[in-house]
Amino acid sequence: MNWNLEGLTVTGMYMGQFPVTGRVETSRVKYGGGISHHIVLESPITVYGAVRDRVILEHGYVSSVRG
Repeated sequence: MNWNLEGLTVTGMYMGQFPVTGRVETSRVKYGGGISHHIVLESPITVYGAVRDRVILEHGYVSSVRG
């Protein structure tokens, strides 16, 4: 799998706990070599009482990618 997923739709687990699906706005290499993706969610989620319409998803928590 390519690390740059910009413009693709991904499914994964935000923080390893919350299922999310959305379009990747930005993929980036973090300091130290890890990869994160800034996701615009298809539908908002509530995380510990806060409603989120965007999240930063760690590459290891991406479970599927669609073009």
